[in-house]
Amino acid sequence: MLDFKSIEDEQYREYVWPDGTIVRVEGVALNVSASGGHRIKGADGMAHYIPAGWVHLRWMPKSGTEMFAF
Repeated sequence: MLDFKSIEDEQYREYVWPDGTIVRVEGVALNVSASGGHRIKGADGMAHYIPAGWVHLRWMPKSGTEMFAF
């Protein structure tokens, strides 16, 4: 069974690749694999897999939530 972490405090997250390609995902839960790939349970019910290799990850926190909560 995979261990997923909630990302429901994010409006969306965007993965940026070296060639400028951007993938935006509105997710509710995240699993990071040993290879660095991200499995995301989407807010729309879709499953997403983002392979390792992106050069930048950015996200927009929902209003009233911390950008970096510890």
